[in-house]
Amino acid sequence: MSAALSARRAPDTFPKWVLYCAGGIIAFSLLSVGLVRITGNGPDQRAAAPTLERSLRFEDLPDHGVRVADGVTGQTLTVLYGEQGFVRGALRALSRERHARGIGSAPPFNLVARTDGRVTLMDPATGQRIDLESFGPTNTAEFARFLALQPE
Repeated sequence: MSAALSARRAPDTFPKWVLYCAGGIIAFSLLSVGLVRITGNGPDQRAAAPTLERSLRFEDLPDHGVRVADGVTGQTLTVLYGEQGFVRGALRALSRERHARGIGSAPPFNLVARTDGRVTLMDPATGQRIDLESFGPTNTAEFARFLALQPE
């Protein structure tokens, strides 16, 4: 027999540190989920009480503006011109769901300011909502100003 065949090889071993890291990640994940469930700070948490609420209608105009009207009286609050990227994007997201369900643009949206400082745009027709504070204070202010506007 040759020396190469008679020499014994050590079996391949999987590095233990990889197993320890994987176990640590799994333990951290389970602990995190448990804490979210216990404290109630998860995505399904209850919304704070509303301090101010307003129904709003948004209507595209032939001159590419967006008319913002009071949802109850129908009076014009303001007309938005230009890009208005965030406002148009948020409305587009909610309108897409309405279109998919065959709901027109007649039902107003609800804009709600809450005691914890959050502002939410809700569509009562579909049950969809957008928590505006998730997009930063500048974008939240784009909608929050509609709460204080008086008819023109």
